[in-house]
Amino acid sequence: MTTMTLAALAQQQPIGTSGVRDWLINNIIPLVLLAVALLLLWLGGGKGDNAGVMRRLAGVVIALAIIGLAVSGLGVNVGEWIAGLFTG
Repeated sequence: MTTMTLAALAQQQPIGTSGVRDWLINNIIPLVLLAVALLLLWLGGGKGDNAGVMRRLAGVVIALAIIGLAVSGLGVNVGEWIAGLFTG
């Protein structure tokens, strides 16, 4: 019975990962960013190590740029632009 139901559902709709991808982008990434921000404030703010916080923040900004390129699908365009710098 269950096999027949799954087979019928599989024929009606193609199974994909777009729902999981959208959920990850909308929920997990903001939570991770919030956790990183709070961790940076807690580690650096209490000790007065402002330079250390800024170094870590620069790494976070670079990581955010990479995540943004991966999520938006513009990584190919950036790669072509970088390759164009060397090939003319």
